[in-house]
Amino acid sequence: MENHETHRPAWTFLTNHARVLVAISRDSGVRLRDVASACELTERTVQSIVADLEADGYLTRSRDGRRNRYEISEGAKFRHPAEAGHEIAGLLALLAHDAPSLPTR
Repeated sequence: MENHETHRPAWTFLTNHARVLVAISRDSGVRLRDVASACELTERTVQSIVADLEADGYLTRSRDGRRNRYEISEGAKFRHPAEAGHEIAGLLALLAHDAPSLPTR
């Protein structure tokens, strides 16, 4: 019997939206280009994800001089019905705790 490895597409536990939110939770003044680099996404993709997160009330953006500053909304809850009612803060704290830092500005 021959052993044929089946090529399966790679998958991950976290979505790109979760990765971006974790990166922002580590540094509220992070540049989106640094988030893109850390998450291995394009800057345009990160901009789109941030727009999604803002539109759905997960974060707000404000100007701080020439930079943007992001604030994750207090009490934000998971969207999927299986996790409904649970706040995202616990997951963000867990993932941001031992995560490597983003590049220094």
